Amino acid sequence: MGRAAALLDVLGRRGWTLAVAESLTGGLVCATLVEVAGASAVLRGGVVAYATDLKGTLLDVDRALLAARGAVDPDVATAMAAGVRARLVADVGLATTGVAGPTAQDGHPPGTVHVAIVTPSGAAVGSLHLAGDRPAVRAAAVRAVLDLAVDELAGRVPGSGTPGAPGPLHTT
Repeated sequence: MGRAAALLDVLGRRGWTLAVAESLTGGLVCATLVEVAGASAVLRGGVVAYATDLKGTLLDVDRALLAARGAVDPDVATAMAAGVRARLVADVGLATTGVAGPTAQDGHPPGTVHVAIVTPSGAAVGSLHLAGDRPAVRAAAVRAVLDLAVDELAGRVPGSGTPGAPGPLHTT
């Protein structure tokens, strides 16, 4: 829970709000955040878009992108983060998508995970290949998106960069 508290703290100090889009983590990111006292000052909410079609209808992920690449894709993760940020009217959007297992999805093996953050000053995505069973992959995905967010926000100055411009790519 340390990274969740750190993320909420840095967002709170900036006066920024947060929204979360989750697929393979199924609400675990939001659950981890709300374990922190005072999370309601920053967290606006979350969308669990487990089914691929919901990523399009609820999060405005381009349907052509979903049809071409499937839901397990770094660009889909970034689009999910942007979509939840817009839909829930938050300053920052986080997203998780991937394959928790035990079987492959869209040709991707279990443990393939993409996490993303979109802020007022840019975007970043992390692509991971995680080992372990389903619960281990999901837990590691939660840690990965929180780590990406904290690291990305630590390196950004509010108002720097061009809104919507891509940030550095992180591969964890």
